[in-house]
Amino acid sequence: MVTEYLAPGSSLGGFKIDKVVYTGGMSTIWSVTREDMTIPMVMKVPRYRNGDESSSVVGFEVELMILPRLTGRHVPRFIKSADFPNQPFIVMEDIPGGSLDELRKKAPLPADEVAVIGAKVALALHDLHRQYVLHLDVTPANILFRKSGEAVLIDFGLSRHDQLPDLMAEEYQLPMGTAAYISPEQVLHVRSDPRSDIFSLGVILYQLITGELPFGDPKGQAGLAMRLYHEPNPPRALNKECPRWLQEIILRCLEVDPEQRYGSAAQLAFALQNPDQVALTSRAERAKRADFWTGLKRWFRYQRAGPIATGSVSRHLDTVPIIMVAVDIQPGMETLSDTLRQAVQRIFNTEKNARLTCVTVRKTPLVGLDLGVDSKGRNLHVQFLVSLKHWARPLEIPEDRISFHVLEAPDPAAALVAYAKSNQVEHIVIGARSSSTLRRFLGSVSSQVVAQAPCSVTVVRVPQTDDVMRSDATGYSGHG
Repeated sequence: MVTEYLAPGSSLGGFKIDKVVYTGGMSTIWSVTREDMTIPMVMKVPRYRNGDESSSVVGFEVELMILPRLTGRHVPRFIKSADFPNQPFIVMEDIPGGSLDELRKKAPLPADEVAVIGAKVALALHDLHRQYVLHLDVTPANILFRKSGEAVLIDFGLSRHDQLPDLMAEEYQLPMGTAAYISPEQVLHVRSDPRSDIFSLGVILYQLITGELPFGDPKGQAGLAMRLYHEPNPPRALNKECPRWLQEIILRCLEVDPEQRYGSAAQLAFALQNPDQVALTSRAERAKRADFWTGLKRWFRYQRAGPIATGSVSRHLDTVPIIMVAVDIQPGMETLSDTLRQAVQRIFNTEKNARLTCVTVRKTPLVGLDLGVDSKGRNLHVQFLVSLKHWARPLEIPEDRISFHVLEAPDPAAALVAYAKSNQVEHIVIGARSSSTLRRFLGSVSSQVVAQAPCSVTVVRVPQTDDVMRSDATGYSGHG
């Protein structure tokens, strides 16, 4: 194996070495330049000595496989790499906006700031999961921010790709991850559940609002195993400024059983972006950790626990979509509203873990003053919200799986599409009014949504007879 000497001013793989920007236990990061490229770049070089420190070599191989497959604003752009037996390296885009580790040092932070940060990271994780990758080492140091605000995930040396060999699982029997942030299932050697990353983000949220780690920083296997039966102090016990809704979110992320956490990072992002929609449970009121006997019972249950089932990222995400229903609550639309509700009920009968967001649009004038009240001085936004909740009541969906939103915009179709994009909606259900010459000329809201939506759309129409209901299911390209 050939190891080249790197120093400022030297060259490697056509890149000029500038200076060291980071030195860690597994790698060194250099800033580099190349004459034909103008974007800021860094070169990651694994740290190893022949015969030992094999984890840095394996981790480099993992990142070498995964990073070139990733795209989007939430990961650094891959540029070039070189493998063993010569000097290995990975060149990628430099993200100059700062890291979450810098913000962590200022904790405790205000709750609203914690929620904004958490939502950005959750959206980044959801984007990663949709590319079949679990990060499995979500820590403040591995989260950067672009100057435009988006969170960027780095360091995929411990990650797992659904479609690639899991080298870490194949070569090591011990849990792999950063001890303070590792999930309970990772402690049990399960590396296939995207909710592991949600647990790690929960640790970060806890740390940002309290200034402390929920499970400390364990140094051995016994310390790691404690999170299987030992719950943390509630955040409000450490910081009275932590609101109940944020404690609810954080403690749900930190549940030992993945089934009790948020089903997807998109669902977590939604909760953080809409705190007024968070359904409060006993978690929100918890004032202290469980007593000794409760912990002892959990310890015995852990001792008896058998193997945990494994799966894939893509199959799991398919079971936890965010579904948006666009409801027209204007007078005269009762028949369409009933038909729409029946369609949503059928969908939810098959999507047992889906989350429903009910949306209606109050159309505002493009030009002119909008007072936001009716002729009797009643708040129109509140009236729309009450009507929307009344529409959804017969669905009998648990409050932690449903939310309600009144959008105010001059263009209803554009508002619905923008909402779907910003909230990671995976399926839109929308009603279509009866056709008319004017609507065919101007284009209906439903047809515009179908044309512009980032996801699948189901258009529901009023039944033609009392016993026949027709719904047009359209795909990503759609047709009105």
